[in-house]
Amino acid sequence: MSKLTQVKDIFFLRTLSAIGQINLSRAQKVLIISVCASATLLGVVAHYMKRRKSTTLFLRPKKSIKSIQPAVSPTLHSPDEDISRGLSPLRTLQRQPSVLSSTFSEKLSAAGLPADIAQLTPQQLGVMGMEALEKGIGYWEDALAAYQGGGGTTIAITDREEAEFSRDIETLLEGAYRLQRKCELLFLDQRSVLFRAESSVRSGSVRFNGFSSAESFVSAQDEIADLREFEEYLDLSTDVEKLPFYQAAVKQFEEHGIPYRCLRTEMVHCSSDLEYLCKLHCVRLAFSWMFQDKKTWDWFADSGRQVLTDLILYADKDPKDFIVAFEEMLIFLQDDDVWSEVERELSLKGVKAMTFFDVVLDYILMDAFEDLESPPSSVTAVVQNRWLSNGFKESALATAVWSVLKAKRRMLVYPSGFMSHFYSISEQLSPLLAWGFLGPNDDLHEMCLYFKDQVMNFLMDIFSFQKSNYMTVETLSEDILRHVKTRVENIEVKLARNFESIQ
Repeated sequence: MSKLTQVKDIFFLRTLSAIGQINLSRAQKVLIISVCASATLLGVVAHYMKRRKSTTLFLRPKKSIKSIQPAVSPTLHSPDEDISRGLSPLRTLQRQPSVLSSTFSEKLSAAGLPADIAQLTPQQLGVMGMEALEKGIGYWEDALAAYQGGGGTTIAITDREEAEFSRDIETLLEGAYRLQRKCELLFLDQRSVLFRAESSVRSGSVRFNGFSSAESFVSAQDEIADLREFEEYLDLSTDVEKLPFYQAAVKQFEEHGIPYRCLRTEMVHCSSDLEYLCKLHCVRLAFSWMFQDKKTWDWFADSGRQVLTDLILYADKDPKDFIVAFEEMLIFLQDDDVWSEVERELSLKGVKAMTFFDVVLDYILMDAFEDLESPPSSVTAVVQNRWLSNGFKESALATAVWSVLKAKRRMLVYPSGFMSHFYSISEQLSPLLAWGFLGPNDDLHEMCLYFKDQVMNFLMDIFSFQKSNYMTVETLSEDILRHVKTRVENIEVKLARNFESIQ
């Protein structure tokens, strides 16, 4: 500092002497001297402030450095220590002010409302925490993949330390997965205390004292918007502890597990995978119970034949080949000797149980609906081509479907088995449904969408605690039969009305 001042003083004196040798007026000399003095003073102040700023940037409190040290420890000694060490940062965070709460309070303050006028419900906060945990798990999985993948950035250490570090991350992830499942049971499972009818925290009610009706309406509207996304997944009036049939399925899951081909949790609006699997077990038993009565079997066969025949007639097609293929399938299934072969054949397709739900609803219908939602680009290119006539598009689409079915038929392990009869039916129905869902015929498209909606609503009904009784296998069977009869009747009424409008 002293050397810099001396240099600047010498520069200032030389400037004065130089100015003195120049013939200038008195006012000009005063102006030049003032400018030089100001520049010198500004340089000194700037240099001093720069030194203070750089010193401040590198100051770190000892407490924060100490709190970081356990997180970079290279070794872990026991699973219990892993869990406690993984939870210690959470305990530290619990002592700190909530960032979420402060942000929410700031938003309320900006709206002119006090911070305590609206509070998030425990379930909402729990779900938000689950979302944050899921994001953290994603980062940890990426970190493990990046470390194991190399990429030239990994520090060169011994093989033992590398393996131990990978195991530590895997242990961390296992603990996070367990925590994720625990959170799901606490905040999303039907058996949680949050979903009991008498629970005060489930209503999400907010009391307003001393505020205008307009302010109350704004806050209440925000609260309703937050809860609406959970509305379709939560059955708020059911105590599952009082459903012995469902509880037996839970016990089955805990002791032996429940096999499944794919999870349809979101599709049927269950709150969790556990709930879906337990209900799936109950639905399977209910369908098996139903079909012990031959009258029920006959009704399903007759109703299915009638609905599909009417749909083909509505599309202005001849149903003769379909009826023949359908009858051959029924004759095939009435032979008790073929069921062991059918079971082996369908197990190759991933079907886990020989029930009406697993074979017809899950494997055939729901898979077909999913395929129609994302058709091949070659199919959409033909259907959406404006230069082609509708007749040519329909013929091209039917030819493409038949080609695929023909190729699949050649690959069958059992050439005369269940899948062979199923492909015979599909050859008559698949082109029609594909044209109905993807083609430009608005009437047929509307009818196909209505058929799909009725099937999906039926599935949601039988997986709903409110609309189906899970007390016993008998009560659930009765409700399923009632739901399917209602949906079949709806489809028949819709087809009859459409026929009348065409005529």
